[in-house]
Amino acid sequence: MKRLLNTRTRLAAQHVGENLRTWRKLRGLTIQQMADKVGVSRATIAAVEKGDPTVSFQTIIGICNVISVTDRLIEALDPYETDFGRARADQELPKRIRG
Repeated sequence: MKRLLNTRTRLAAQHVGENLRTWRKLRGLTIQQMADKVGVSRATIAAVEKGDPTVSFQTIIGICNVISVTDRLIEALDPYETDFGRARADQELPKRIRG
């Protein structure tokens, strides 16, 4: 049975796909060149750029590596880079034992 996606997930996938397409073009790469560098098919890159949320995480990371934005992705998802994440970490995570 195919899993239904909510609107927010679909829209986020479309925005990410559009952004990755723009990055690819800014780097001067064709879809085929990107596919070759990532090690996937041309159809897979096209699916990512169309916002297909079922493409593997490995593929997304591979694309980020090729366009040199992996560090930015990691930073964007780092909870310690947000006030909320830092505050919750202080409340929820165990303190390290100092030796």
